[in-house]
Amino acid sequence: MYWPGHGGSLALESSFPLLLISLYLQLEGVVAGTTQQDIDSHLEMGKKFLAAGQLSDALSHYHAAVDLDPSNYLTYFKRATVYLAIGKSKSALPDLEKVLDIKPNFHAARIQKGNILLKQGYIDKAEHEYRTVLSKDDNNAEASQRIEELPQLRAMIDRAQYLQDHNDFAAAEQELSKVIESCPWDTSLREKRADCYISMQEYFKAIGDIKATTKLVGDNTAAFYRISDLHYQLGEADDSLREIRECLKLDPDHKQCFPHYKKVKKLVKQMEQAQELKNNHEWDDCIAKAHNMLKTEGRVYHYVYTAKGHICHCQVQAGQKEDALRACDEVLKMNPNSVDAFCDLAELYINEQDYEKAIDYYQKALGVSEGHHRAKEGLETAQKLLKQSKKRDYYKILGVPRFAQKKQIMKAYRKLAMMWHPDRFETEEEKKEAEKKFMDIAAAKEVLTDPEMREKFDKGEDPMDPEQQKQGSHQHPFFHGFNPFEGGSGGSFKFHFN
Repeated sequence: MYWPGHGGSLALESSFPLLLISLYLQLEGVVAGTTQQDIDSHLEMGKKFLAAGQLSDALSHYHAAVDLDPSNYLTYFKRATVYLAIGKSKSALPDLEKVLDIKPNFHAARIQKGNILLKQGYIDKAEHEYRTVLSKDDNNAEASQRIEELPQLRAMIDRAQYLQDHNDFAAAEQELSKVIESCPWDTSLREKRADCYISMQEYFKAIGDIKATTKLVGDNTAAFYRISDLHYQLGEADDSLREIRECLKLDPDHKQCFPHYKKVKKLVKQMEQAQELKNNHEWDDCIAKAHNMLKTEGRVYHYVYTAKGHICHCQVQAGQKEDALRACDEVLKMNPNSVDAFCDLAELYINEQDYEKAIDYYQKALGVSEGHHRAKEGLETAQKLLKQSKKRDYYKILGVPRFAQKKQIMKAYRKLAMMWHPDRFETEEEKKEAEKKFMDIAAAKEVLTDPEMREKFDKGEDPMDPEQQKQGSHQHPFFHGFNPFEGGSGGSFKFHFN
C-alpha cells in the first residue's frame, strides 16, 4: 500500500480519508459486537482462577472485563479484591474509589477502603469512611466495631511515643507491636519499632521491620542504606554489600549508598584475601593484608577483631615472637575468651619449646570451649612434646626453632657435626662423648629433614625411639641399627670429615 506523501498515486491519496473511515467503522463494529456474554465469561474465569489461587490469571480476566465494561462497579470491586489478595493495596484503592464514584452507597466497598486506610495508618481517613457508612446504615456492625477500636489505637500510639521519648524502649515496643497488628502497612510505625529494637540491641528484629518498609515503599533507598549499615555494624559485610546494591539499583549515584558501597566492597575483598593467604600459609602477606583491613575499617569491633586475629595467628606461624605476643594480647583484650588466641599463643610457646606454657594456654582454650578440636588436639601434642623433651629434643640438639626451614637445619647440622666429630678429639673418653653427641646431631638432622619423620616428631612421637615405634603400626627402616659412621643397610648417610 502507498501512503500519501510517500510516492502513492493521486487516486489512492484522494481515497485515504475513506480508508480511515472504513477502519474506524470496523473497529467500532468489534466494540459494538462485544456482548454481555464476553464480559460474563471473563468474570467467570476470573472467579475460577481466584478460587484456585491463580491470582495473576484472575487479575488478567478482571482487567479484560473492566476494559470491556468500564461502568460496572462490581467488576472494579472484584478486581480490587484480587489486588488485595496479592498485596497490592495501593492498586486496590483507585478501584474502590471508582466503585464509590459509580455507586456511593456500596457500603462493602467503602468499608474495604476504610480497612485499607487503617492498615496504612491513616486512622482519621479510615474513620471518615466508617462514619460515612454509619450515616447511611447506622446498624452496620463492621463499621461500628472499627469506630470503637480507633480511640484505643490512638491512645497506644501516643503512649508508645511517650515511652520512647523517656527511653523505656521495651514498653514502647510492646505498644507499637499492638498497633502494628491493626496498621501493618504503616511504615512510620515500623520505623519507630525498629528504633526501639536498635536501642534494645535486638538488631535482627530491627532489620526485619526496616526490610518490611522496602516492600511498602517502592523506592525506599533510605531503608536499604539503613539495613546495609546495620549489617555492617554487626560484622556481616557480605549482607551489607547485598543490601547496599539494592539501594544503588534505585539510585546509582545515591549520596550515602555509593560511598558506603565502595568501602564495604573494598573491605570484603580484603577479608577474603587475608583468609586465603592464611589458608595458604603465606604468613607475611597475610599480616600485610590484615593491616590493610585495619586501615579500611579501624573502628567497628568485628572487623578490627578479625584483622587482629589474623595478625596474631600469622605472626605466630611466621616466628615473629615479640610482635605475635603483642598482637595476641590485643585480641585477648578485645575478647578475654578467645579460643583461637589461646591456641595461637600455645603454638607460639611450642615453637619456643616451652611446653608447659603451651599446655596452660590449651587448657585455657578448653576451659572456654570444652571439646574444641584444635585445642584438644594441641593439648595432646603439647603433653607428648613435654614428655619427649625430657628424653631427646632434636630442635634443641641442633639449636634451631621449630619453624626452621631445611636450609637452616642443614647449616646448623654441618656446623655442629664439624665441632663434634670424634676425629677432632684425642683421648678415648673425649672420643666417646663426642661420638654420642655426634650421633644425636646426625639423628636430629635425619628426622628434621625428612618431612614424614618431622611431622611425627612435631606431634610428640620420636621416630628414632624403638619403644615408641613398636607401639605404632609400622617402623621406619632407619630405626634399626642407626649408625652415622657406617654406610650399607645400617644407616642412610655417611659423614666425611675433612
